[in-house]
Amino acid sequence: MKKLLNTLYVTSEDAYLSLDGENVIITIDCDEKHRIPLHTLESIISFSYKGASPALMGKCVNQNIQLSFYSPYGKYWASVNGSTNGNVLLRREQYRIADNEEKSLDLAKVFICGKLYNSRYLLLKFARDYELRIDTDALRDKARMLKDNMTEVRTATSKEQIRGIEGSAAADYFEVFDSLILQNKNDFKFYFRNRRPPVDNVNALLSLSYTLLANDCAAALAGVGLDPYVGFLHVDRPGRRSLALDLMEELRSVYADRFVLTLINNRIVSGEDFDEQESGAVLLTEDGRKRFLMEWQKKKKESLRHPFLEEKVFWGLVPHVQAMLLARYLRGDLDNYPPFFWK
Repeated sequence: MKKLLNTLYVTSEDAYLSLDGENVIITIDCDEKHRIPLHTLESIISFSYKGASPALMGKCVNQNIQLSFYSPYGKYWASVNGSTNGNVLLRREQYRIADNEEKSLDLAKVFICGKLYNSRYLLLKFARDYELRIDTDALRDKARMLKDNMTEVRTATSKEQIRGIEGSAAADYFEVFDSLILQNKNDFKFYFRNRRPPVDNVNALLSLSYTLLANDCAAALAGVGLDPYVGFLHVDRPGRRSLALDLMEELRSVYADRFVLTLINNRIVSGEDFDEQESGAVLLTEDGRKRFLMEWQKKKKESLRHPFLEEKVFWGLVPHVQAMLLARYLRGDLDNYPPFFWK
């Protein structure tokens, strides 16, 4: 159980939420664990299989407290919303900003600056931690280029210009990505980023991690009442969750890329965990995929200090916190959207 910015996160899969007077009660195995006054909450997010009592759901509706339900693995199920603080007003504001070139450009800059900052941080961290094992000059050179890219993004006048800067920066970042692979070099050699389908082991891991991260971001956005399909940088396309792709940009390197590097460098995966298809596509075997998903769930339970909230959270809650902050910015509760800057 974690309470952040008036949002209660219930992370135990065995927790049952009920109502007692003006309090939400969290019970596990018939034992009351927590009692929180409802007037201190703006929203409740539950990752439990057991759900909540109808009385609590009704109380949340009457007091305009959003109650969202997820599976323990982060799949979004449903939300209960109040009559005046529901999804409609928030989504209407989201659509207005998405249609406003100037305002959507400002948000696009924030998402990509977050991505570039975190990519740069990851390169510099490896340069510090493994100075005797890798070409630190090459990493620091790319880090300087990413810093220059951030300045270019801040002064960009169109989203097309931002996409061009981001594409160039991504190419520079992945140019040195292979040097971050410290083990299993025979099985895990990275040449360049490829997808649809991935044609080597490293890209197979990256593609799956990006898919899972996009799913987590989409679920987080839906849980706070935003439309995952209407973004500010990524253009509308049928079936594409553009806002989820926007939100995940700042998390790609420090969440997904770092996770993949951990799997490789800690020898959690090996070349035997992959199959090459007749089409040339490389995919994880069934056993490899199970191990990957198990480690992904472990990653979600690791804690860090959130750079904006300055509180400890689980990595699995980071997309939910960022979605909450984005919703608060769109509602006018925050002057600016604070991207996730890893420290």
